[in-house]
Amino acid sequence: MGPVANESVIRVVGLGKSYETAAGLFPALKGVNLDIQSGEYIAIMGPSGSGKSTFMNLLGCLDTPSMGDYFLAGSNVAQMAKDDLAILRNRTLGFVFQGFNLLPRMSLQDNVALPLVYAGVDKETRRAKARELLGKVGLGQYAESQPNRISGGQQQRVAIARALVNAPRLILADEPTGNLDSHTSEEIMRLFGELNAEGITIVLVTHEPDIAAHAKRQVKFLDGEIVSDHLTEHAPA
Repeated sequence: MGPVANESVIRVVGLGKSYETAAGLFPALKGVNLDIQSGEYIAIMGPSGSGKSTFMNLLGCLDTPSMGDYFLAGSNVAQMAKDDLAILRNRTLGFVFQGFNLLPRMSLQDNVALPLVYAGVDKETRRAKARELLGKVGLGQYAESQPNRISGGQQQRVAIARALVNAPRLILADEPTGNLDSHTSEEIMRLFGELNAEGITIVLVTHEPDIAAHAKRQVKFLDGEIVSDHLTEHAPA
């Protein structure tokens, strides 16, 4: 599967988010405009408090904007009913978090299959799909193990397999190497590169320049605004 040319999987127009604080209204995001094409590999960067995490929460439909429009796979998220939005989110997005977010008492296979439970897929089908994806990330032999029996890097691979189980068009990864050593981080980034080569759009939040360098495009936030947007020099082909 290759990327579809000239098709926006994400488009935000004047996107803003403000929060009530003791000192008054705080604008965490200030009228951001951004277009992400299907098949892109983009790093969202910026220091703590720059707005990058707020932006990712909005992209993941984990929060709602105070202003502006967000089009996900062509649908205006702000105008969708809650149930319709949940369906779109489950079909379109896969999530990878810094903390892995695996359930400790479930096997790796059942952790990977969990999104399919919510999608109403039968047990045999979801287990087969989970085994297939564990094999894809190099962990097929550990399907029946629990998360505490494998390393942090392997746990993040399980989390990536879980993100892929609904065959999403887009993966949102929030500091996915934040808890990993440099060697393991490189392995995880190589896996993201392979997934992008298959046509999956990847949006990665990181504050580490060496991790961002794996992406093909870098967008930097500062004080709730985009301050730069450029292609990465010498990005992996």
